[in-house]
Amino acid sequence: MFGVALWSAMGGVARAEIPPPISGGDMVELGREIFADPSLSNPPGTSCASCHDPATAYSSQNGSKTGLPRGSRPGHSARRTAPSLLYLKYVPAFRFHQAADDPQEAPYGGLFWDGRVDTVRDLGRQPLLNPDEMNNRDGRRVAAQIGRGKYVAAFRRAFGPAALDDPDATLAAVGRALEASLTADEMAPFSSRYDDFIRGRAALTPEEARGLRLFKDPAKGNCQSCHTFNEAVSDPIASMFTDYGYDAVGVPRNARAPAPAKPDLGLCERRDRSVPSDDPMYCGYFRTPSLRNVAVRSSYMHNGAFTRLRDVVSFYASRGTDPRRWYRSGARFDSLPARYRGRVNVDSPPYNRKPGEAAALDDREIDAIVAFLATLTDARDRGAARHR
Repeated sequence: MFGVALWSAMGGVARAEIPPPISGGDMVELGREIFADPSLSNPPGTSCASCHDPATAYSSQNGSKTGLPRGSRPGHSARRTAPSLLYLKYVPAFRFHQAADDPQEAPYGGLFWDGRVDTVRDLGRQPLLNPDEMNNRDGRRVAAQIGRGKYVAAFRRAFGPAALDDPDATLAAVGRALEASLTADEMAPFSSRYDDFIRGRAALTPEEARGLRLFKDPAKGNCQSCHTFNEAVSDPIASMFTDYGYDAVGVPRNARAPAPAKPDLGLCERRDRSVPSDDPMYCGYFRTPSLRNVAVRSSYMHNGAFTRLRDVVSFYASRGTDPRRWYRSGARFDSLPARYRGRVNVDSPPYNRKPGEAAALDDREIDAIVAFLATLTDARDRGAARHR
């Protein structure tokens, strides 16, 4: 594919140079161009960046008001919220994992809310071919659009002159380019105030420090039980604010979004016979997202049910004690079919409190946790934070 080509000519064999293989930096740039290309949707107008906007920590609703990203066709939207693409390089492949303090193996890792993809290289195929997102029937249209694009020469140089002749090869090449850009160092900046704090370069305010304590306190927020981190270690890789595990938290129905054609069951919908997770016991489980840059998001939870970070913290604190506040239908855990509601976690604090009891957090404590969560915003995204 790359290097020096030999060709026959009149008078003998001559040596002709072809362009050198694309460099690592050029591959990253090619991935960025593909990521930002609005022609790759059908109809054109929606790029990867439309739902993963670099200006908002690589998450967005693409102009939607429902909490779910708008697709390329009118009346169509993604089924779930678009998580931030920052720090993807640290997400492990899906597997069943046994923690040191738990004899039971539990699902762990994978990309998307249900862990259905293991590598960043395979990530892009999903929205490109999803009829409710970028709506390409197959790789042929993707290849045709790239063939007309301004970066076609770089694409052919990177993947060979025949890279656009086979649709599967085209999608695989797109995945490689996107992987290069989405796992580049700039996609894991570790530049938040929290990172400065653990490196000893900054201090938290009194309210933020209180929020940190409440975040860890198993009798209060107990957030750290799933959103794990270690502020005693100066290397921020130890503080990804997720255990990459799964939980059924009983998110309320998103009243702003159209009623789904079928309920979203999360992990048990994942189809992979090599590491199966389709047992009904996993229905209602979704992967715990990282909280890095969480204050920049405009919608929360897998179904976009909340628009304010403060409401998310309030929900966790009072879901058990004041269910009528959150489940307007009158049925607890109403985003799930009734037969799966018994799988929702009602045992871990603060979920284990009963209706009528005091909530685990009062208003000032909720504000303190939200203030702490704002410290997880990377430097380049602080202007986009909307945490109150």
